[in-house]
Amino acid sequence: MPALNFQKQFAEKVRSGKKLQTIRAFRKRPFEVGDKLYLYTGLRTKICKKLGEALCSDVANIDIIDCETIKIDGSELSKSLRDEMAVNDGFKDFQQMVEWFNETHGLPFVGQLIKWDEIFKNGMFDSLSKI
Repeated sequence: MPALNFQKQFAEKVRSGKKLQTIRAFRKRPFEVGDKLYLYTGLRTKICKKLGEALCSDVANIDIIDCETIKIDGSELSKSLRDEMAVNDGFKDFQQMVEWFNETHGLPFVGQLIKWDEIFKNGMFDSLSKI
């Protein structure tokens, strides 16, 4: 039952379903397909807000090496795929994403790309799991 916290700049995109993926550093227990994800903003603060729940639909290893190189499961992405992946992750383009990762984590960055297909809100996930 992993919880994922999103910065304020990404919260509305997650809540609305426009952002259906995130990139995270490896955890002690890596994410796996089928994990029930709990999506929050402001986690561990007074302004914590649950954005929804989701089922992890795909996980891949990701390496953001520099301002031109990104690899998913060892395969380097083309320029168009880099930009598409960055937009799917809530950024304007790949350049903005690389700058954010460099400032936040430093490069090279190694972690996991975690995807989900839809957000369940207000307990809908629990009622669907009983079907």
